Amino acid sequence: MPEALPDPLRAEGVLFDLDGVLTPTAEVHMRAWKVVFDDVFERWGITPAYSDADYFDYVDGKKRYDGVASLLRSRNVEIPWGAVDDPPEAETICGIGNRKNAAFAESLRGEGIAPFPGSLALVEKLHAAGIPIGVVSSSKNAEEVLAAAGLRSFFRVVVDGVVAERDNLASKPAADMFSAGAAALGVDPARSIAVEDATSGAASAAAAGFGVVVGVDRGTGADALRAAGATVVVSDLDVFVDAAADEGARSDSDSADQDTRSDNEDPA
Repeated sequence: MPEALPDPLRAEGVLFDLDGVLTPTAEVHMRAWKVVFDDVFERWGITPAYSDADYFDYVDGKKRYDGVASLLRSRNVEIPWGAVDDPPEAETICGIGNRKNAAFAESLRGEGIAPFPGSLALVEKLHAAGIPIGVVSSSKNAEEVLAAAGLRSFFRVVVDGVVAERDNLASKPAADMFSAGAAALGVDPARSIAVEDATSGAASAAAAGFGVVVGVDRGTGADALRAAGATVVVSDLDVFVDAAADEGARSDSDSADQDTRSDNEDPA
């Protein structure tokens, strides 16, 4: 039996993750991380080799430097943290993170980015209905990505990696970023919806007390998303747009039936 879908139009507010939820930039991030970590692992003789599973388990959804540290720690590798202004060639946590960011930025500017059609349709529907919507992303590139995808004007609030660093917000899966997003949007998490594609993000939203956590399975796995805190899992956000259209069609049909019955009734 299909899962019952929550109605986003009844939510007090909706907060979206960015990469993998609104835009296919998760794929760009994955490729950039692979280039960087393949090189680091080979040069340092780290085994086992870096894999896509490592991305989902240790990197996806986390702030950039936390992701580097988490992955290296999984291989029992500890290196200096460094500083955020470390050059990309520095062999520090920050240096490796900055190396990845340079590769990501080059790809984004060279290839551009477009939103997932289903995600854009849902965002447009919520915006037209006046539902407060925002973005909660660990990426420091969120503003640039939203602008490149033509999405920035839809969102009242963006809590990203830059804000997290400025306000000392703990990385997902801690509740901090989604809690900050709800506060900035002025909504009660218990009456709102969070949308995530990463286990760390689903766990963050659940920890922040969101009444509904929608997991978008673009490769993480439905079971993993549910275990992390997702209350419903979908493959694409177009299901919410389709469901709303079906509901509208049923309402129109019911109204037409009522009008027909009224016309056929004998006058009193």
